[in-house]
Amino acid sequence: MMDQLVLTSMARFEAARFLNNQPEDHRSRRLHGHGFLAQIRTAPPMDPALRPGTEVATLQTVWQNTVAPLDYRLLNDCLPQQPSDDNLAHWLLQQMPWTGIKRIRLHATPERGVDVAPGHNTLVWRRYRFESAHQLPHVAPGHPCGRMHGHGFRVLIAARHPDTQAERNRIDYDDLDTLWQPIQTLLHHRCLNDIPGLENPTSEVLSHWIWQQLHPVLPELAWVTVMETSSSGAHYDGHNYRIWKEMTLDCAVRLSQVQEGDPRRRIHGHTFTLRLHLSAPLESIMGWICDFGEVKKLFSPIFTLLDHHPLYEIPDLEDGDSLSIARWIASQSLPLLPQLTRLDLTETPGCGIILARSKAQSDLIHKR
Repeated sequence: MMDQLVLTSMARFEAARFLNNQPEDHRSRRLHGHGFLAQIRTAPPMDPALRPGTEVATLQTVWQNTVAPLDYRLLNDCLPQQPSDDNLAHWLLQQMPWTGIKRIRLHATPERGVDVAPGHNTLVWRRYRFESAHQLPHVAPGHPCGRMHGHGFRVLIAARHPDTQAERNRIDYDDLDTLWQPIQTLLHHRCLNDIPGLENPTSEVLSHWIWQQLHPVLPELAWVTVMETSSSGAHYDGHNYRIWKEMTLDCAVRLSQVQEGDPRRRIHGHTFTLRLHLSAPLESIMGWICDFGEVKKLFSPIFTLLDHHPLYEIPDLEDGDSLSIARWIASQSLPLLPQLTRLDLTETPGCGIILARSKAQSDLIHKR
C-alpha cells in the first residue's frame, strides 16, 4: 500500500552573487550569475477548503511566490550571510509559509547542488559523467545487454556536512571533484568488465563499487546514484539498493472536483512523467534487483491503458488529477511489481506528487 504522499514543485530564478569567504584565487569570489533551480518536497496542506485536484497547482503558486524575491537580484543584498547554495536553500526553507517540508533542493547548475531538510544534515551533491563499455555475463542468450555495448554513464555523489554555520563549508564541490578524479580515471574510456570488482557491471554493482572506492576517503558519503540512460538508474546508500525506470505518458484528462468555471474541468492534456522505484536485495548471480527491461515489460499492460488515451474513460479512476492517477497506477502495479516502493508522477516539469510506502519515507527527504 502506498500511504505516504508528498507534493513536489519547482521554480527558477536568475541572480548574481559573489562569495568572498572563498580563497583569494577562487573563481566564486568574482561577481557572477546563475540560472538557479529550486525544488521542494512537502506534505500536502491541512486545509479543508482546498479542493481535491488543486494541491499541485496551489503548491506551485506558493513556491514561485517564495522564490520570486530572489529573481534578478544581487543575492548578497538579499541574505544576511554569504549567498552560497546551502545558505540560499536554508533561507528558502525559512521563508516558505508551509508546514511539513521534507526537502529543498537548490542548484545553480545541473551538475551540482545542495539538499536541505528540517532536522537533517545538509547534503552537497555533484554530478559526473564517464564513457564506458560493458556487457553483462549472466543474462540469457539473446539479451541485448549480453553483447558488448556502452553508455555515457552519469553518477551523482552526495555527502553530508554539518548544519552548523561555522562548519557549513567543510565539504564543498571542489572537495568532491578532487576525490572523484581518481575514480574518473579508472572508469572513463574503459571496458568496465576489465576492472577488478566489476566483472558483472550492472548499475547496482557499479553503484556499490563506487561507494567502496569513495567511502574510505569520504566517510560523510550519503549515497551514490548511477544512471546508464536518462530513463533508468540505480541508487546505493551503503545499505540498500533502489532502482527506477522512467517513462512519459501522453494523456487526455479532465478534473471533475475543481470548482465550476475552472478551465481544468474541460478536456485538456499533459505529458506526465512517471518514475517507478523498486527496492529489494540484489539477486546474487544476476547482480541486480530486477532487469530494467523486465520492469518495462511487466508494466506494459498498464502503460498501454494510459498512454495516448482519455483517462476519464477508465471506469475505476476517481478523477484526472495527479494524485488520483498515481493511486490508480499504484493499485494496478503492485500485483505485477511487488518490489515497488515509490512512484513519482509529474504533470509539468518538477511539479507533481510522490507516493511511497511507509518504509520508504527516507527516500522522500534526502534521496533522488
